[in-house]
Amino acid sequence: MKLITAIIRPFKLDDVREALTEVGVSGITVTEVKGFGRQKGHTELYRGAEYQVDFLPKLKIECAVTQDSFDVAIDAIVNAAATGKVGDGKIFVVGLDQAIRIRTGEIGSDAL
Repeated sequence: MKLITAIIRPFKLDDVREALTEVGVSGITVTEVKGFGRQKGHTELYRGAEYQVDFLPKLKIECAVTQDSFDVAIDAIVNAAATGKVGDGKIFVVGLDQAIRIRTGEIGSDAL
């Protein structure tokens, strides 16, 4: 099992959710986050004053997948979240040793 964490642009959430649903990912967790990478923020104009926005709003999506559905889930996220511009985001993958469904006590891939 793998835990996929993707940082994406907020307006791409619906596209990513639909793409993951189509490939069989049954659940995701979404968190509003702020950060920067190579994009380094941007300058905005407010009431005639210019100011620097260092931390940009992003969404963090987390989903646990089986090894079998891992590659298609990654491809679905990349294809749905990409705009081709700086700031599209990143995907991080870590191994998932155990998953337990609290309600039923199911363990491993059955809990996903």
